[in-house]
Amino acid sequence: MNPRPFPIPVVAAGPGSQTEDETLEYITMPSGMDTYRAPVLPEPEELAGHAGTRAVLGQVLTALRAGRPERIPLFALSDEDRRLLDQVLGEGEVAAQVLARPGLRAVDADAARVRVQESVFAGVWRVRSVEDDGATSDHVEVGAVPAALVAAAAEDSATTRDALPPVPPECVNVPPLLVELADQRARWQPGDPAHVVNLTLLPLAPEDIAHIDHQLGTGRVLLLSRGYGNCRITNALVPHTWRVVFYNSQDAVILNTIEVGALPAVARAAPEDLADSAERLAEVLQWLEPA
Repeated sequence: MNPRPFPIPVVAAGPGSQTEDETLEYITMPSGMDTYRAPVLPEPEELAGHAGTRAVLGQVLTALRAGRPERIPLFALSDEDRRLLDQVLGEGEVAAQVLARPGLRAVDADAARVRVQESVFAGVWRVRSVEDDGATSDHVEVGAVPAALVAAAAEDSATTRDALPPVPPECVNVPPLLVELADQRARWQPGDPAHVVNLTLLPLAPEDIAHIDHQLGTGRVLLLSRGYGNCRITNALVPHTWRVVFYNSQDAVILNTIEVGALPAVARAAPEDLADSAERLAEVLQWLEPA
């Protein structure tokens, strides 16, 4: 007898039997990390005769060991002393600036700002600023974060803003977020943990995020932190609110957040960071002592 045709088509199964119409695309993860790199130290004899540099480093070490904020002015140092100081301190992961106040003449706009560079010793900052009246300041600051950044953010949040237009009706997910953020701002007190809203995980269109940014405003404080990829932090024009965006090594956004609280922890030196910096700076000064 002739076999009848099998009514169900036979389909091969198992690994390699199926064709792939699409290629899976994975997010590119960071490929490098900035870690502590010891500065290229001068030879001990190079510090001979530079008592000013050594005195400043000693003050920094004392403040680190005490775990207290301290501002050490550098106006009395010679240019050579400052170069030696910068060589010992090196450059760390965090840099920041405070932009000029709105309304200043264009010729003053670039000068009336604060520039901050963290050293390789976490919690030790080089701060240079030019005030509105032209007065300049150059100092080393020891602490979790330079006071000028916090002061500028507080000043921005106290600025009177023009009435903002209502959120467009098509941005249905924006009003609840704005209410949540306003409630958190009203309740936050110094010492409280930050309240973080992860925009990356929410069903938000680019237009939604643009309207949120417009409602919050953008202040004058900008921080860049380098670790895995880069982190960009800006203050909002409302109290205790920060925009924190993480990028991978290809400059693609991998995390987009809003934080209500103190300056975000990614840019602050923790108490244990200060203690570690004290130990490492003590080792550096011990090596330089023969000078």
